[in-house]
Amino acid sequence: MRSLLKKDSSKALLFAGFIVLMLVFFMLSISLGQTSISLKATIHAFLQFDESDPNSVIVMTSRLSRALIATVVGSSLAISGALMQALTRNPLAAPDLLGINAGGLFFIVISIVFFSTESLTGYMWTAFLGAAIAGMLVFLLGSIGRDGLTPVKIVLAGAAISALFASFTQGLLIVNEQSIQSILFWMAGSVSGRSIDMLIPVLPYILGATIVALLLGRSINVLLSGDDIAKGLGQRTLLLKITMGVLVVFLAGGSVAVAGSIGFVGFLVPHIVKKLVGPDHRWVLPYCAVVGASLLLVADLAARFLIMPQEVPIGVMTAIAGAPLFVYLVRKGLKTGG
Repeated sequence: MRSLLKKDSSKALLFAGFIVLMLVFFMLSISLGQTSISLKATIHAFLQFDESDPNSVIVMTSRLSRALIATVVGSSLAISGALMQALTRNPLAAPDLLGINAGGLFFIVISIVFFSTESLTGYMWTAFLGAAIAGMLVFLLGSIGRDGLTPVKIVLAGAAISALFASFTQGLLIVNEQSIQSILFWMAGSVSGRSIDMLIPVLPYILGATIVALLLGRSINVLLSGDDIAKGLGQRTLLLKITMGVLVVFLAGGSVAVAGSIGFVGFLVPHIVKKLVGPDHRWVLPYCAVVGASLLLVADLAARFLIMPQEVPIGVMTAIAGAPLFVYLVRKGLKTGG
């Protein structure tokens, strides 16, 4: 008992350290860029905004919203990745790898091309719908056959659905060249140029889904012990799985609605976190929230400086980090599990 408490206290202390680190990256995201702003000037902009001060304008109209969006999107993608890996019991699962992001993006493209949607609310609900449809298709395809839903089949189904929606999106780009600029804004996967007005409509859904996910940690641990054991302990496994699926749709769909399709965050972060704190989802999920936010803040900073004065799409930076790990895990042939 004493060793367990000691272990939990060390995890809590490490978690506090990661929160401090995330705040440091948050402030660096606001201070650094083509125009570097001192910490003193940044704090002054927060406390006493002055329209005549260029630094205050940059901080409050551009950098702050960019840092907030990176924090929320990184956290959302990481939590949704952890939920998907637990739900499918597959270490290769993630919203972008199983077609969730591609579905949300494709439906946003449809709304732009065919319905000339311009409202942020319209993009938000369209992304949610596309993410939900993609998720249902993946699970339906992965369940076909005698063995039912298996980790290998769900990865193959996700790859197929991702390729399908990606080809549809490219087809729409060919037949509707006038909308290419608007569509590329979402395909690039970036937090650059996004205003706080784009985050506000989806924020209640993302925050609500995050809170519910954090409360499910103990139940997810029970679920991962096996359906039979979970049912024996009185758990309503079907309801829990449906809830986890809905949370993934809100988290991943909301992220796509704000920042477009950003890959590998939902795949990479849960693996990093489980190396740090183990498979206990009471710790995995809150750690994913903080580490995911930190990762995207760092990726955004790197994207600004790699080919300055131009910027690299943030999805490229996350792919540089995530793709090698994905290849490594595929080659190792990891078995599924929490």
